[in-house]
Amino acid sequence: MSYTLDLSGRVALITGASSGLGTQFARTLAKAGAAVVLAGRRVERLKDLRSEIEAEGGDAHIVGLDVTDVDSIKSAVAHAETEVGPIDILINNSGVSTTERLVDVTEEGYDHVFNTNTKGAFFVAQEVAKRMLARARGAAPGTYTGGRIINIASAAGLRTMPQIGVYCMSKAAVIHMTKVMAAEWGRFGITTNAVCPGYIDTEINHHHWDTEAGQKLISMLPRKRVGQPKDLDALVVMLCSAQSDFINGAVISADDGVVAA
Repeated sequence: MSYTLDLSGRVALITGASSGLGTQFARTLAKAGAAVVLAGRRVERLKDLRSEIEAEGGDAHIVGLDVTDVDSIKSAVAHAETEVGPIDILINNSGVSTTERLVDVTEEGYDHVFNTNTKGAFFVAQEVAKRMLARARGAAPGTYTGGRIINIASAAGLRTMPQIGVYCMSKAAVIHMTKVMAAEWGRFGITTNAVCPGYIDTEINHHHWDTEAGQKLISMLPRKRVGQPKDLDALVVMLCSAQSDFINGAVISADDGVVAA
């Protein structure tokens, strides 16, 4: 006997799909049967990812998206639904960070982080939710009523971490935003949950783990290791599935015990 989480027939929009966790989420949801819409600014990289997913038998589509531009968000969501169909799943993943002490943060740097991580995440979720709500009220066509919104926050939103204070603040806002969305939209069959990854080895930070500072950080972690993007696969697929219907407003740490330590 086996247990399967099947996303066949669902359409999933993944923001920030051109690298890191976004790329992994797209691969994973496609393998689970979803039609994935790869959204981001680096369209050429998205084309490579689409080719990879299609070569493995998956269904992938591309849409250009700048989450710091509300007009771009509206256009991207409309394009995705026109080309692929109503969005059932949103992986709200786009994010940026800077490394600096609070006294060195500039207005430009502050806005860069918050406009992407918090404002961008909010307006992407809002635009997708408007369409999910319309279907739930019978005001828009669609075979599936409800939806799944997963906001990718961070362990840094649950505890302070040195030299990334603005990032911590932005992700803490995403966590509270998730709870508010869950409270407002849950009665329409839309679940909104937050995943808080810990230290994950991605192409952006891969070089860091071999440095003296990186090795020092690893030695301070509960199990002396960093995670891999695939370590989030099971959690994300579960939250996207029909079996997660009773999970709404959850803030789930996937950090190997960093926050608990």
